[in-house]
Amino acid sequence: MRNSRAALLAAAMTAVLLPAVLMPTAANADKPEAPEPVAELLASGLGGSIGSTIGPDGALYVAARENGEIIRVDTVTGASTTYASGLPTHPFGGVFDVAFLGDTAYALVTTVGPDVGGSAVGGIYRIDDADSSTLVADLATWSTDNPPTTSFDVPSGVQFAFEVFGNGFLVTDGHHNRLLFVDLSGNVTQVAQFDNIVPTGLEVDGSKVYMGEAGPIPHDPADGKVVVGHPHHPVPREVASGYSLIVDVEAASCGLYALSQGDSPGEVPAGSPALPESGELLRVNGDGTFTVIVDGLDLPTSLSFVGDTAFIVTLEGDVLTVDDVAPDRHGMWGGCGGNPQG
Repeated sequence: MRNSRAALLAAAMTAVLLPAVLMPTAANADKPEAPEPVAELLASGLGGSIGSTIGPDGALYVAARENGEIIRVDTVTGASTTYASGLPTHPFGGVFDVAFLGDTAYALVTTVGPDVGGSAVGGIYRIDDADSSTLVADLATWSTDNPPTTSFDVPSGVQFAFEVFGNGFLVTDGHHNRLLFVDLSGNVTQVAQFDNIVPTGLEVDGSKVYMGEAGPIPHDPADGKVVVGHPHHPVPREVASGYSLIVDVEAASCGLYALSQGDSPGEVPAGSPALPESGELLRVNGDGTFTVIVDGLDLPTSLSFVGDTAFIVTLEGDVLTVDDVAPDRHGMWGGCGGNPQG
């Protein structure tokens, strides 16, 4: 279920001209504090947004569920244009995520079929042009024919997020509590069946797969986790926990970050969002904890990065940016020089 943004030349020249006796020592010199990161509005009105990704052109692509569209957002100007339209819609579902395999975009569509009163097919669609797409994997039928071991209400499942893995996609189903692999021929394989953990966003780093867990209702903070596993050895290992409703996980240039949708409203129907303006952008720490980078986010759903700039998409269709989410300011998990270790 996804980067970065005074000269002191005059002061430096003055300091050079001062007598050495007046120069402060390095131990006594005050180091200016970096400003705290803040979330700023980049774009709005994208319509029930869920997933997002950075495309091959460096733009942000957002799954706009309400309108059955994928919206391209310029990461500098915030200008938004419709990249693809005509995808299935439904009050309970629609296009939940977008991913690129090479230069080709794919959309993850879910909860649009007869089992929820719809008439479309949920699955992975290849975007052919601005107003046409092709179903390449019927996830709804496969899920109905292969029910999970956990309890469920929707036979076709609720596929929440997907990520490119090899020549195909890993897909989380937050309702059926499992991780799937789908190849480009439409073949579906169950990678792992979980207990009621509610798997959400994904990040792939080579052979390692990071996954968010929202946890079961009432989404206690202890159940909000980031875990790491391998598709061939899918028993996940906990990386960090402690914040409710973790909906996405993403690697920046140095470090791993997660997105909490916010505080759980308690015993509510499955799929209910968090409390308004309680979401957080979190850093994943090496000791298994999170650190809050920005709080007060209103129903965030997905996270992307360009360098050390975070792009946060919200359920209301806003795109927020947080500049300078830098490891030297906020610490890091796993060290620099690549994605986090696992």
